[in-house]
Amino acid sequence: MSNSIDDPNGRFFVVVNAEGQHSLWPESVQVPDGWTVSHSAADCASCIHFINTNWTDMRPLSLVAHMARTASSEKESVR
Repeated sequence: MSNSIDDPNGRFFVVVNAEGQHSLWPESVQVPDGWTVSHSAADCASCIHFINTNWTDMRPLSLVAHMARTASSEKESVR
């Protein structure tokens, strides 16, 4: 069985989960629960370009929020 990601003629979605993490997903496979399509079906190169352009911070959104809260509380304790 071949991997659908390796298909040079394959069409893919870019999907994103609640943590803001992106993934290349084959059009022929149902998108799993917890992921939403953020880029409609296109060739692999277009989807990879979309991911590289739009997912610039690899940290999960929960970590970003935690770090922001921590930085904010540290500023408050200095005052």
